[in-house]
Amino acid sequence: MPELPDVVLYIEALRTRVASQVLEHIRLASPFVLRSVTPPITAFAGQIVHDIRRIGKQIVFSFDGDLFLIIHLMVAGRLQWKARSASIPGRIGLAAFDFPTGTLLLTEAGSKKRASVHAAHGKESLAGFNRGGMDVIGSTAGNFAEALQRENHTLKRSLTDPRLFSGIGNAYSDEILHRARLSPLKLTSRITDEEILRLHAAATSTLSEWTERLRLQAGEEFPSKVTAFRPEMAVHGRFGKPCPDCSSPVQRIVYAENECNYCATCQTGGRLLADRAMSRLLKEDWPRSLDEWELHLDKRR
Repeated sequence: MPELPDVVLYIEALRTRVASQVLEHIRLASPFVLRSVTPPITAFAGQIVHDIRRIGKQIVFSFDGDLFLIIHLMVAGRLQWKARSASIPGRIGLAAFDFPTGTLLLTEAGSKKRASVHAAHGKESLAGFNRGGMDVIGSTAGNFAEALQRENHTLKRSLTDPRLFSGIGNAYSDEILHRARLSPLKLTSRITDEEILRLHAAATSTLSEWTERLRLQAGEEFPSKVTAFRPEMAVHGRFGKPCPDCSSPVQRIVYAENECNYCATCQTGGRLLADRAMSRLLKEDWPRSLDEWELHLDKRR
């Protein structure tokens, strides 16, 4: 799922291309991508884009008369900038937004179509799309601590909860926790003041540095390599590969459709966190430390 750094890049690229431009037409290839009834989508044709901003991981286009279009890319949704009146791709295309300067395509790979477009009228209606999470960049340590400890959850869950923090998902929560040297399963009720300061600093620096890194990679081009898995990342998507800081193999916990990646040496004192499915399968044979894990691998060889 595109998270804060990628969404920020999309918004910056869109502002240079469609701000103050007329939205000439909206073409829907899939009727299911539009998840609202009022106002009608036809109300936006001929309207001028006054602003583009972010609410969480959603991209919001603002028009005259308090009209708003909200695009949520979810997991596999992506945006493409093409020549004016470009055709919508047959298999992955969901919608096209035609401007005098070009066409913005909304696409989604995969069979589960979760990306969405909502139309809203009025600031109160738009406020319903805000889950209330705070923006970490620019926040104080005190505000961060208050949000973090509002509920008792694991650090992984708290960082990715849109009611607590804005724009952080599976990928960057892994990177933040690795930089902070904290276990993803540590409970917020047990975190110390010093650990909160570390986590706040790690969250701020990780999101800021990745946003700038992606800016430099994209240059003047429209972002086209939007992915949750990047080779420069420390732990996310790097299961079994060496941690860049200590060279221990990166570990993971698989749950539902997500996974949590971490370094046992850097984050959990060498203790392996139990993967629910594998620990249930292996029971007493599930390794509890990196030493046991290496012995387990040796047996498999």
